[in-house]
Amino acid sequence: MNIPVACHYHIEVPATKERIPQIRRILAAHLRHWTLETHITPVCRAVDELIDNVVEHVEGDKTCVVELRWTGRHLIASVADRDGRLPRLHSSSPSKGGLAKVAALSDSWGTCGTDEGKVIWFSRRVKAAQRVLRGRPQPRPLVPEFKTLPADSLPALRFDAPARPAETVR
Repeated sequence: MNIPVACHYHIEVPATKERIPQIRRILAAHLRHWTLETHITPVCRAVDELIDNVVEHVEGDKTCVVELRWTGRHLIASVADRDGRLPRLHSSSPSKGGLAKVAALSDSWGTCGTDEGKVIWFSRRVKAAQRVLRGRPQPRPLVPEFKTLPADSLPALRFDAPARPAETVR
């Protein structure tokens, strides 16, 4: 039985407005590598919103950890920070941003407190199961293996005879 290995990526960065485009490019590259191009825009917009919330609302240490997990059916993204205050949904309008925007860009989302602060996550279902990378691909042999023929089945080679043209097979 061959069980797919989940793809995982995480990065710890100081949350600043200047870092958001850099993080977006990194996440987009991983989603492309995992053949999830159709999810780049919604995932990056939602992660942008979560990082922007860290920039705006976290006091003190603004270091955050951004994670992506791909299981073959679900894509899960999360942003963890060191502020223990859990966020609240202030508006149901995605145009106002915040968690309403994250909710509109995902199938499910949530938040939970940790010993170090909190994690806000969201997930997106992928319509059909897609191929999950199973580690490093193994190199294939350049020449297929072959068996040597017994010596008595080979025609005798004569070097003193004139060369004959090769026969064409039809």
